[in-house]
Amino acid sequence: MIELVDATKSYLQGRRVVEAVRGVSLRVAGGEFVAIMGPSGSGKSTLMHLMGALDIPSTGRAVFLGRDLQSLSDSQRSQFRRTRIGFVFQQFNLLPTLTAAENVALPLMLDGIARRAALAKANDRLKQVALDHRAGHFPDEMSGGEMQRVAVARALIADPDAVLCDEPTGNLDTITSREILTLLAALPEPDRRAVVMVTHDPAAAAFGTRLVKVRDGRVESDDPVRK
Repeated sequence: MIELVDATKSYLQGRRVVEAVRGVSLRVAGGEFVAIMGPSGSGKSTLMHLMGALDIPSTGRAVFLGRDLQSLSDSQRSQFRRTRIGFVFQQFNLLPTLTAAENVALPLMLDGIARRAALAKANDRLKQVALDHRAGHFPDEMSGGEMQRVAVARALIADPDAVLCDEPTGNLDTITSREILTLLAALPEPDRRAVVMVTHDPAAAAFGTRLVKVRDGRVESDDPVRK
């Protein structure tokens, strides 16, 4: 489903070239829940950005369902992200003036779907994350765990092929983190949907089916998770 082929990513910081990713080849299949771990600055978030078409490799290839992401224009990549990939971040990134249902429905409405139809699907997704009873509430009326559930529902609104998560439990307490991780672990579908999660927490990584450890921009190990 998702494949990096000898991918590199370099950034210019002042006069210094920073090599965030160094020749990584990595493949994620439908149905997998892949946890990517590494210390700060190891390149794990950059890897996720390459997988999710948020960035493109400096050299090498990033492929999603057979499509070479570098071959797409900026607008095509933007549309690809909206329709094929769901994102969940450490910051919930909810609009404070919109209700939970409106936040979830927003990607559909931006794609021209009628408000009523978008909100109906948003309510279905909120039900999927056991939060339909909070559909009419605003973010400042919800707990951190509830806001992250809204963010997960929003990531699922377009029925994506992959859900990519960057430290999704970084702002949550232990009990709420476990609830969110249990929800994420239920999302992969064999031969259909994959979940990729960047984390620094071994307890969070244990919810995955596969653990990829990165260091200094390279894959250090790639092993099944022992339950």
